[in-house]
Amino acid sequence: MAQKQFRFNEKCSAAYLQIISLKLQPAAKIVAAEKIADPNNLVPYFLENYIDFFTLFFNEDKKLYDVAKPMLDKRLSLMKEGPEQSPLTLFTQAIIHLQWAAIETKFNNKWNAGWHFKDAFKLAKYNSEKFPGFTPNKMITGPMQMVAATIPKSMRWLSSIMGINGTMQQGKTNLDYFLNANDAWAKLYRNEGIFYHCYLQYYLLNQPDDALAFIAQHNLDVVNNHMFAYMAANLNLNSKKSWITQQIVNGRNTSPEYLKTPIWDFEMAYAKLYHLEPDAPVYFQRFLQNFKGDFYVKDAWLKLGYHYLVQGQTAQYKSCMQKVISEGNTASDADKRALKEAKLGIVPNLLLLKARLLSDGGFSNDALQLMQGTSSAQFTDMAEKLEYSYRLGRIYDELGQDDRAIKSYEITIAAGAERTEYFAARAALQCGMIFEKKGDKKTAAKYYARCIAMQDHDYEESIEQKAKAGQERCKQ
Repeated sequence: MAQKQFRFNEKCSAAYLQIISLKLQPAAKIVAAEKIADPNNLVPYFLENYIDFFTLFFNEDKKLYDVAKPMLDKRLSLMKEGPEQSPLTLFTQAIIHLQWAAIETKFNNKWNAGWHFKDAFKLAKYNSEKFPGFTPNKMITGPMQMVAATIPKSMRWLSSIMGINGTMQQGKTNLDYFLNANDAWAKLYRNEGIFYHCYLQYYLLNQPDDALAFIAQHNLDVVNNHMFAYMAANLNLNSKKSWITQQIVNGRNTSPEYLKTPIWDFEMAYAKLYHLEPDAPVYFQRFLQNFKGDFYVKDAWLKLGYHYLVQGQTAQYKSCMQKVISEGNTASDADKRALKEAKLGIVPNLLLLKARLLSDGGFSNDALQLMQGTSSAQFTDMAEKLEYSYRLGRIYDELGQDDRAIKSYEITIAAGAERTEYFAARAALQCGMIFEKKGDKKTAAKYYARCIAMQDHDYEESIEQKAKAGQERCKQ
């Protein structure tokens, strides 16, 4: 019987690059043809997992998950048949486990996700020791070490049992080494490495401007590479540059060869909402109608409700709040917060809501103008008083008025540290970021510690992870 091999030939390499661009239809045809042409080549089976990964990660279709799941063990068994002297034997297994860790997270199977992450971590580490010259090892060990350094305390016991550990500096060094490498493997995997780099630089290293600058300076193709287009649209949206998100979504190549996903409507819906544009519901409704998963569904219904509230359509707003309660799940912090708000039945203050939406979209001057002539004294509800001081802080923060921002944040922390709203914890996080940016790591670390000390509030896991990443950066 012929030995199984990893032959990343010209066609397989072309298929991989198409997959990484989310051009899944032509890639799938190449993969199917290669399986017939060379049955002992393991690469097509490995690439099939990439296709399943992107399809399930973006679309979260339970029916497709049920079809793909039985293939997991078969593919891992096939990869184990690869030559012992090939670095791809362990590397392909690590990638498959890492991809399924992400998939299981999307389907709210956190225990399964943890074990897949553990297996990916262990296999990549062993492969790095066995084949230190194989640069793609660093492409995955780097990100995993960075994530391991910021695991929230609620999951820390699990990471300890599983032997998952690492530091931010270790991870950054490994990923940087990979991105600067120039061998054939590094060139093939570079786009995938860039995707990890930009997200980690944005979120864990707290360098959003640098991440966006990297996209621009390297002329990443946000038209024909949909993975880059999604990344750029999403990071710009989270960077309060919603108008750029709209440009990217509208400017991408719309050929049917690409993965069909409602995620584009999701990004556009939020970008439109943050500018208070009247056609935002078109995109929200299309996303909610076509999306098969649960992640951010409650939050999307909440945000659609916000649109109707701003437009004075209270009946539609109330209808959306009922959908928040009945649809989706609470796997994400944003969905937990949406459900809590809908169940409380407290209608947001219109002034604060408009200021928040404009601020989130990057229209901070417009938001500040709305807040002119107002004060916390006009609000009787404590949650609204907190939101007022926090929102003012965020607006000043975005406008580079650090002293005013810190003053507003401190008011929020003092009044809200013991409450369940997220405002005080997020205010402490933002103060940490301001002082870290100034180079005052000692003061930044104190604010990050204050943030982590606050418990039982909305968005706790995601805020804590950001604060923990800040603490790690301040140690360097």
